[in-house]
Amino acid sequence: MRGGTKVAIVGGVFVVVASGVAYGGYNLWQGINGASGEGVSAASSQEKRSGPVTEDEVTNTAEEFLAAWAAGEPDRAGQLTNNPVDAGPVVADFGVGAKVTKAEITAGTPVGPKVPFTVKATVTYEGQSSPWTYDSELTVVRGLSTGRALVDWKPAVVHPKLTKGATLHTGAAKVGEIKAVDRKGVELTAEKYPSLGPILAQLREKYGAKVGGQPGVETWIESGPEGTANTTLVTHVKGRPGRLETTIDAQAQAAAEQAVKQYGQASVVAVKPSTGEIRAVANSPSGGFNAAFEGRQAPGSTLKIVTAAMLLEKGLVTANGVAPCPKEVRYYTRTFHNLAYFELGNVPFSRSFAKSCNTAFIKLIDDVDDDSALGKEAQDVFGIGLDWKTGVQSVDGSVPPAVEGEAAAQYIGQGTVQMNALNIASITATAKYGTFKQPFLVSRKLDGRTFAEASRSLPDSVSRQLRAMMRAAATGEGTGAKAMASVGGDKGAKTGSAEVDHQATSNSWFAAYSDDLAAAAVVGEGGHGGDSAGKVVASVLRAG
Repeated sequence: MRGGTKVAIVGGVFVVVASGVAYGGYNLWQGINGASGEGVSAASSQEKRSGPVTEDEVTNTAEEFLAAWAAGEPDRAGQLTNNPVDAGPVVADFGVGAKVTKAEITAGTPVGPKVPFTVKATVTYEGQSSPWTYDSELTVVRGLSTGRALVDWKPAVVHPKLTKGATLHTGAAKVGEIKAVDRKGVELTAEKYPSLGPILAQLREKYGAKVGGQPGVETWIESGPEGTANTTLVTHVKGRPGRLETTIDAQAQAAAEQAVKQYGQASVVAVKPSTGEIRAVANSPSGGFNAAFEGRQAPGSTLKIVTAAMLLEKGLVTANGVAPCPKEVRYYTRTFHNLAYFELGNVPFSRSFAKSCNTAFIKLIDDVDDDSALGKEAQDVFGIGLDWKTGVQSVDGSVPPAVEGEAAAQYIGQGTVQMNALNIASITATAKYGTFKQPFLVSRKLDGRTFAEASRSLPDSVSRQLRAMMRAAATGEGTGAKAMASVGGDKGAKTGSAEVDHQATSNSWFAAYSDDLAAAAVVGEGGHGGDSAGKVVASVLRAG
């Protein structure tokens, strides 16, 4: 028995139980005694040890730390870590902020220096108690100055979603509950559609009160410097949800979720060209950073949709006009080549587009005679960089000013161009419809936000030629034909691959439309556009 705490070792695991936990203020006696950032005890007077921690040290240190934590002794728990000043207040917050009145912590079998454990806590708020269970882990290391075995401190030890500077709270939720539904009234939940988890959290925080949602009682993480939104960990008492209508199509969303699961790093977005309504968004891994909306990467040859539109608008080429495709071309100090140095000779521009010939595009730069022309086209026609108001956090891409070789790299979607799946899906939608429609997830009637508007549409003749070129890329010998073979309707596509520093294989990009649905996907280290990203896009288009 240790201060009201029971410790029992059963079958290779130990269980720590503390009842009536009362966490007081954290006593910084370590700072007063000047312990140089590591825990101090009578053991520090013993001979300093070195080398890897032993099995016994891992088990004993984990037991001591979890026992102190469960007993509501944050100062003692802090001293068993390699950063007592930071650890103590976070452990104290588990009781004070999260209002935990009882804790049972069960540690599993150590794997080297790592010890997994399960926390079963009782949370009490305004006289009502409810359970809270989750898993976490700690790592035991050798203290640099003391040689003691100590817990390697990270806030994620207390809860895996806790970051530096963030705090735990239990109470009435800050925002009302929502029941998010798709365009046909189907309920959307993070459990059924994991990629929507962070999006639904943002929608709830922003629109919960606007749709009449009433708050419940929750335990949540209050964001610190590294967080962007509060994170609900457990709902103890449900509030009354307000109904929030979204533009998502549940069938397309399910297809998107399934498609990206095949890859370690992948994102996809589907947009309705005639309105800008976002029909699906999915990421792998799901539930965390929304890379589909917030990522920033070079999009490779999918940006040739914008480049082709600019060249057509300037009258420097036509879809059926000759645009030579040599195997390589030099511009200032940089030499560019096609995949595997292929060459097509003097062929129509539409064929160079369909076969994704880099050199056909770069050879025309001198005729453009304006280093800012591509960025202007991206903004004025395709709406890139106009501060989109989608309803949640998003990044709407950039084509910054560039000169010489860097400008040439931008023509084929490399260099300093930054896009995500949402941006490329929107570019594809604009190519299909002819006019930019800002992507959005919820109606602007909810908050009166102003949608971005491009300054002009594509001229009809350019729009027709661009669609014809994308149709050629999606059929026949086009680079997107294999991926799009199972997709019907009026269809068009553009493949892309983007080389990223320190990656052995390029990222795979694919953009396509079928009738009134456009989609774009990126697969990390997925190779050629049609190889992996093309399969993702085709799956979503078929479902939509």
